[in-house]
Amino acid sequence: MNTKSRAEHMAWCKERAHREYEYYREHEPSAAIRNAVASMASDLGKHPETEKLVSLAVMLGMAIRDEQSLGRFIDGFN
Repeated sequence: MNTKSRAEHMAWCKERAHREYEYYREHEPSAAIRNAVASMASDLGKHPETEKLVSLAVMLGMAIRDEQSLGRFIDGFN
């Protein structure tokens, strides 16, 4: 059972997605955006109040092509 509030969980999702991007940007740049989107989508599914956002994240994630749009994608979830 997830004991975090929705807001705490959302902050955790965003933090992890940004970290994932930063890690892969250094180590495997071609996978950086893809892994950040996957992290965000996966983590949204780990809380009952955000799990319905997973399909939205997957659909929106397909349109991301650069760092700027990735940042808007990650930080745009509330």
